[in-house]
This record gives sequence, C-alpha cells and structure tokens, in this order.
Amino acid sequence: MKNQELMEKAYNRIAEMKELVEQDYHRLKFHVMPPVGLLNDPNGLINIDGTYHLFYQFHPFNTTHGLKYWGHVESKDLINWRQLPIALAPSEWYEKNGCYSGSAINNEGIFTLLYTGNVKDLNGNRETYQCIAMSHDGVNFIKDINNPIMNNQPEGYTRHFRDPKVWKKDDTWYMVIGTQTTEEEGRVLLFKSLNLQQWNLVGEVTGTNINGVGEFGYMWECPDLFMLGGKDVLIACPQGVEPIDDLYNNRYQAGYFVGKLNYETGQLRHDEFIELDRGFEFYAPQTTLDEKGRRILIAWMGLPEEEDHPTVEYGWIHAMTIPRELMLVDDKIIQKPVEEMKQLRRNPVVYEELIVQDKELVLDNIKGDVLELEVEFENIDALEFGILLRCSEDRKEKTILSYNVDTNKVELNRNFSGKGYRGIRRCFVNRKKIIKFNIFVDTSSIEVFVNDGEEVFTSRIYPDKDSTGISFFAVNGCTIIKKLQKWNL
Repeated sequence: MKNQELMEKAYNRIAEMKELVEQDYHRLKFHVMPPVGLLNDPNGLINIDGTYHLFYQFHPFNTTHGLKYWGHVESKDLINWRQLPIALAPSEWYEKNGCYSGSAINNEGIFTLLYTGNVKDLNGNRETYQCIAMSHDGVNFIKDINNPIMNNQPEGYTRHFRDPKVWKKDDTWYMVIGTQTTEEEGRVLLFKSLNLQQWNLVGEVTGTNINGVGEFGYMWECPDLFMLGGKDVLIACPQGVEPIDDLYNNRYQAGYFVGKLNYETGQLRHDEFIELDRGFEFYAPQTTLDEKGRRILIAWMGLPEEEDHPTVEYGWIHAMTIPRELMLVDDKIIQKPVEEMKQLRRNPVVYEELIVQDKELVLDNIKGDVLELEVEFENIDALEFGILLRCSEDRKEKTILSYNVDTNKVELNRNFSGKGYRGIRRCFVNRKKIIKFNIFVDTSSIEVFVNDGEEVFTSRIYPDKDSTGISFFAVNGCTIIKKLQKWNL
C-alpha cells in the first residue's frame, strides 16, 4: 500500500475513534499517550534547536501489537506535548510489517531517523532491515532511496536484530543494536560509519555468557549507550531473565551497566546489571542529551505481551513515563523528575511535624487523582510505615506504598488498586535518617521517586474515579512526618 493511503487510513481511524477514546476516565493528564490504538517503545528522543521531539511505536488499528507506524510529538518544555503528523508509515517492501524502533540524530542540520524495518514472510519468519528517513522541516520525513542501509545481521546472529541507537564521536558515527546469537543468547553489538550508509561491525559490547555476564536472557532489545558522569553507560532490555527474589520480576527487564567502552574492540568493561525501575510497567527506555547538558530519559509505561488493561474498552492502550533527568552517583544512576515538572504544580498544601501512630492519619485537602506528593518521614520507631493512595471510602480500593524498617525495603502493593494487573514489587534502599517519597499520581498511573531518585517505582493502576483518598499509617510504633507537600497537577 502506498504511503499516502496508509497515512489516510491511520488518520481516519483516529477520527473515527476520537469520541470513544476521550470518554475514558483513565486517559492521563500529564503523560504522552496515543490518540488511538497501541503505543509502545519511545523512539527518536532528541532535542533540536530548543525543541524536544519524541516518536513512538504506534499501531492505530488495534490495542494489540500489529502494523507499526511512528507517532510524533514535540515540546518546548518536556511537559506540554503537541501531537504532530505521523512521521513514518510502513509503505515500503523492507518495512511492510512495521516501522520498528530506532533513534534520531541531527546530521549537520538534517533531522535524521534510523529505524528497523520489519518483514515477515509467508511462513511468519522474521526479516529485519535497518533504514533511514530524513526531514528538513522536522515534520515530514522522506525515506532514503538507498534503504535499507543494512540488509542483514552479521554471521552468527539471528534476524532478531533491531533498535539502532546512533551517536557521533569525533568524526565517526556509532550505532548499538540489539540482537540474538544463533545459540539464542542476547547481545548488544557496536557498529561504526563515516557516512551513515556503510556500517562496519566493531564488536560485541556485552551480552549473555560473555564479558562476565553469565546466563542473562535470549534477546536484548532497545540498547542505548552514552556518557554520564565520566563513565560509559549501556541501557538494555534483556528478555528471558529468571526472577531472583525481588529482582527481575517483570515479564522483561530494563536496566543498565556502568563501565568503560573500548571503541576499538567494541567491548564495554562493566559492573553488574542494575534495574532502572522497581515497579511494574517500565520498558524500552531511551535517552537524549539536551541543550542544558542534561541526560533525559523517557520510557514506555507498559510491557510487551501485557495488553489486558481496562483502557482497551475505549480503543487505546499504554503511555510514556514522565521525563527524568539522569545523574551518576557512585556508579549508580539517580533518576529525578525533570525540573520542568514543577511548572505543573497548583494549589499547594503543606503540613509539618505530624505524628503517625496506631490509626490512619487523614488530613484536610490531601486527596485527589492528579497530583504530586512529597513526604519526608523521620524519627522512625515503627516496624513499618507508609501511605495509602487512591483510596475508596471503605478502603477496599487502595494502592499501598510502604517501608519496612527490619528489611530496609520499600514496597509498592497494587493488589487492591482497582481494575487491571495486580502484584507487589519491593526493593532495598539504603537506610537514612529521613525516608523521602516524591510521588506523581495521574488518573491511571503512579511514579514514586525514593530518596531523591535512589530508586523509582513506575506502575499503571486503574481505581474508580471516586477513589481519591490519601492517608498515612504506622505499624507497631510511630513515625513523624517531618514535612508533607501536595500539589494538584
């Protein structure tokens, strides 16, 4: 089908479904969402001439994975996003089953996308091709006449070979790409090029059963490699990792390695893999360096093969996380909400020096379904303490965020959060005099930043619209809320 026909078909679908989609209470207020259908991986996150561009995997015709386009939004401030025309439609032979994930670069003033074209033959066997599209106006993208620029994976790897992330160092372009060996071991490969057209394999960055990693998944997706705090950081999404206690409990993982990249061999000498997020829905994160010198991350607030969300009744599914600034402290990534998120704050409510003991503490004007909350707990002699969020009056609906003093673990429990997926996630945090939670609640999501970004929990929740209560509790003792701040967003 020609490009124009595919575009018109998608726009017609958006128009046809608009009324139903907008009826959904669980549409988010300060997150990027698809206008209809399915959203997944963030693609092409970049800052050009003071404007942030974010592309996303987009299937307009259903809430399951299917024919992928590239949706496109832009923002001046990372909080107000404007929907732009669809950037890519799968119109060519090398992408007939979808324009899959990739990245964006500024090539001497030419806005350039690099992405994977997905093809399936009559027997369902996968073929993947790496492709380029370019724009002079930042809106309309033309596919390169030389596409695909990479026809095949190197020898020893399968056609699970995708998601190019590209950057420039000195006069050379580099690309990391996720792949799988013929022995079904996940790997990340490094390529280089002088012209974006001819690419040469440098080597294996890291992966399953090499570089000290051991057994760690059959496929590694969505790699991203960048400098942070003077170190090289590799983000990757291994599939097929077995859970170990509180670790690796989601269907697929998203995390990072910190080390030093050898640009001659391609190898990253690195420390252990660390999960980026301890919650339920967080995958395929992508970063960019902005004009302020910040490393900004946005991730898909969803997971592959988990499509039983209540929003499908209204013809859409999934969203992006809020943007986060990354910092490296003692070889650990710290994530903080970008400073611009403060611009959304309205109607502040402040409390100080509150004692929480025995029964739930409920406070005037501390409630809501679209809000930010900052809470600092100190002088803790309780065994456990925490917050109930999005509570119904009878407390049958609630999302529980707590800290256990014996184990030094934060826990997010969404077993009573309403519709949708359930479960509990925990992680260890370093014991401090003050335990601080910075919480962003939207109509169907929660993002918790613990101790100024030491750990983060991201999750979708689907409570009833009337479940807006918030309360505080302590078990077997008391704690003091040193300071509590709440804003409507």
